[in-house]
Amino acid sequence: MAEPEMDGTASTAVADSPARDQAAPTGSDQTMRDRLEQGLWVRGESRNRAENGRAERVERDAERTDLPDHTRSANENSDQGVLVRVRTQLPEFTGALQRVAEQVLTDPAGASRATIVELAERSGTSPATVTRFCRALGFDGYADLRLGIAAETGRARSAGWTVDIGREIQPNDPLERVLGQIMAADTRAMHDTASLLDLAEVARAAVAIAGAARVNIFGASGSALVGEEMQFSLHRIGIPVWAWTDVHNGLASAALSRPGDVALGISHSGETGETIELLAEASSRGATTIALTSFPRSPLAELADIVLLTATQATTFRPDALSARHPQLVVLDLLYVAVAQRTHERSHAAFQRTAQAVHGHKAAKDA
Repeated sequence: MAEPEMDGTASTAVADSPARDQAAPTGSDQTMRDRLEQGLWVRGESRNRAENGRAERVERDAERTDLPDHTRSANENSDQGVLVRVRTQLPEFTGALQRVAEQVLTDPAGASRATIVELAERSGTSPATVTRFCRALGFDGYADLRLGIAAETGRARSAGWTVDIGREIQPNDPLERVLGQIMAADTRAMHDTASLLDLAEVARAAVAIAGAARVNIFGASGSALVGEEMQFSLHRIGIPVWAWTDVHNGLASAALSRPGDVALGISHSGETGETIELLAEASSRGATTIALTSFPRSPLAELADIVLLTATQATTFRPDALSARHPQLVVLDLLYVAVAQRTHERSHAAFQRTAQAVHGHKAAKDA
């Protein structure tokens, strides 16, 4: 909700002189007070949405161009890597802006050294388009973008993450090189995920799951496998949790949701129709909904009460949907540990009982 326009006098009255409101209101004073109360109500609503974990949605223009309308300042994104932000917004760029983004992701080191004219030529665009691209990411100009990319690639180089990232794996590459590329890509994806992840949202999700009478996990294809891993972990500490891959069974379970229950939807793209439908059904019944996705403005994220973000680093034979698996597991492992912390006594007792139950099925050790 956009905050209503308020003149400088009204703002000063709220921030500096609350005592003025105590005077007997005249007609104009009453109008001013009404405007102040409306402004305070709007601010209160905004704070409530933040506390409830709902990301602020930016209104989209009816006539949308290829420049995204959700740009934020560089300061707001300072804790996120430039390349992470480019990858996150890539699906929302169109036309020339998308070509600039793809060029930056393909050769970030080259982009950090190129002039604005050179980057425009390499991406088949114009310097004006590159400038618009910078502003879409929240930078004032191209110099700030170059510095951001250079700093990020420098940190990655010193940490050993840049080995073969972006290079295509060839059929005759030795396994040593392939292993190095996979390790570098996954390490980078973990680092990017850590920079994207809002730990306050993880904590809120953990509190909701720890106190839930029922937890449903929804996902399709590879996301379903990740969901089953989470179900296994939570089950071992006594959380009543089910992972659903069949849409009909999942909808039946979602329809039985009640306030206080939790529904977790997993989708790298955030656009999987079945997962969106299942989470929407659970939400309509009052369940707290959690989305695990790589795209904060995806339909799944827009639907959820709590959004947990991951980053990916695709390699040959492992496109984004497959390379998302390890970052997703890391986030869910963090969430699982956070739940266990909040149910420590119950979790410890459950571990002991389950370990004792399966102990007899382990291979006997030689005396």
